[in-house]
Amino acid sequence: MAFDFPHILSMSNLSREAMEFIFETTDRFREIAGRPIKKVPALRGKTVINLFFENSTRTRTSFEIAGKRLSADVINISKSASSASKGESLVDTAKNLEAMSPDILVVRHGSAGAPLLLSKMLKARIINAGDGAHEHPTQALLDLLTIRDHKKNIAGLHVAIVGDIAHSRVARSNMIALRTFGAKVTVVGPKSLIPQEIKSFGVGVSYDLAKCIDQFDVIMMLRIQNERLGLTPFPSLREYSNFYGLNLNLLKCAKPDVVIMHPGPVNRGVEVAPEVADAPYSLILDQVKNGVAVRMALLYLLGGGENL
Repeated sequence: MAFDFPHILSMSNLSREAMEFIFETTDRFREIAGRPIKKVPALRGKTVINLFFENSTRTRTSFEIAGKRLSADVINISKSASSASKGESLVDTAKNLEAMSPDILVVRHGSAGAPLLLSKMLKARIINAGDGAHEHPTQALLDLLTIRDHKKNIAGLHVAIVGDIAHSRVARSNMIALRTFGAKVTVVGPKSLIPQEIKSFGVGVSYDLAKCIDQFDVIMMLRIQNERLGLTPFPSLREYSNFYGLNLNLLKCAKPDVVIMHPGPVNRGVEVAPEVADAPYSLILDQVKNGVAVRMALLYLLGGGENL
């Protein structure tokens, strides 16, 4: 198929066919990580700007590595190092950057819809690297790829997403993507962290992880989004961890071939016990590894890359 998407803004914009095409393109980039010289000239002469108004380790670094491995000129800009710290608006910042003729803007912002807004105003291609509590489409793509690697077929799997569902852009993107591929999804967490409109996503809901853990093929743990919370929605972290943290004792009740995922950063001892995070069935580092290849594929497709 021809990849005719001008931007990557939401998983709801991507069909299963489009996601499969992204995965096929990703597979072509995986072996580059094992080369002595990890670089191809696919985006030589292109400029990618990573415009991050929120902190990031995995997403920002993997986009930077992805762009450089494609031979693009990569510029990283954080809020503290931009004129936004002096009061300049997001739109003015983006327009000034576009005046320098970048090809792709990778945008992370605390406000839902910020990448969509820029996509309507700028000529550059826009990739949503996380907008508030709305979506994080590239994370969902790398998560699905990781599940596909280990489970082969996503359709028919039962996937649990556990934790702060109400404030998680990762949860929203994954709910859309997993259901597009035919997986069954159940969200698990305290009532205070489950959004009222959750049924509109077509997923199941549970408030007791211990009672349903034996049903799941994949368990995706989420951190508590403290930066988006007002009042603390539960009595204490210890109580939260007792009911919704994943530990070895609880995993004894899970399927023997269950796999554990987490988008990071991991708060060890809160949502995931250290011995679970480091176990062979943990795919956390596989997700990080796949993140570079997925983002290479997206930059390549949006940038009109050639000469793999």
